[in-house]
Amino acid sequence: MPLSDPSNLGPEARQESLERLHAELEQCQRCSGMFGPPVHSRTLLSPVMLIGQAPGTREIEQLRPFCWTAGKTLFGWFAKIGLDEKAMRERTLISAVCRCFPGKNPKGGDRVPDRDEIARCRGWWTGEMQLLRPRLIVPIGKLAISQLMDCDRLNDVVGRQWPYRSEAGWEADIIPLPHSSGASTWFKMEPGRTLLAEALGLIAAHPAWRELLDE
Repeated sequence: MPLSDPSNLGPEARQESLERLHAELEQCQRCSGMFGPPVHSRTLLSPVMLIGQAPGTREIEQLRPFCWTAGKTLFGWFAKIGLDEKAMRERTLISAVCRCFPGKNPKGGDRVPDRDEIARCRGWWTGEMQLLRPRLIVPIGKLAISQLMDCDRLNDVVGRQWPYRSEAGWEADIIPLPHSSGASTWFKMEPGRTLLAEALGLIAAHPAWRELLDE
C-alpha cells in the first residue's frame, strides 16, 4: 500500500509509488467470493480520476476497466465533451470501488459487492487518490458516489458539482455520473436525461478537464 501521507512526494516519487501500488493490487486475493484477477487502468498521474463500481467478466478477461457495454456508453458520453475512449484511457486514471468481479446476481445482472468486500478493497482506490491528488473526481453510479458523499437518490446529486476535502488537506471537486450499465434506465428518461447532460457540461467546463483537452 502507498505511504499514509504522500503529500511531500514529488510527481516522480508519486508515480513510482503508484506503480508499486498497482503491482501489489495485481496480487490481491483478499476476497474469497470475488473473481480475479484484479483490474486497474493505465498507471499514471492525472488531474481527473474516475471511480466505477466493479469490473465485469469482460474486464477481468481483458484486464481493462469499462471495456464492454457500460464502457461503450460511458466513453460515448465523454466523447461528446471532447475526449474519445483512446484519449480517456491515455489521460485519466480509471479506478473502482472493488477491483475483482463480484459474480452474477441470481436475479440477473452482476452482484453488488457486499460491505466487507468494499471495506477490504477500499485501500486500493483511496491509495490511488492519495497519490494522484486529482482536482476532479468523477464517481460513476450510486455505489461509487456513496463512498465520497451522501447519496440517497441520483436525482439529488447528479447534475451538480460538490466540494471534496481529503484528510491530508488537498481539495477537489466531485461531479457524479449515473452508472452507464445497460441495465440502468435512469439516464434514459427524465429527469436523468437532463441531469446527465448538466453533469457532462460541468465536467467539460472544469479546469482539470480542460487540461486533459490541452494535452
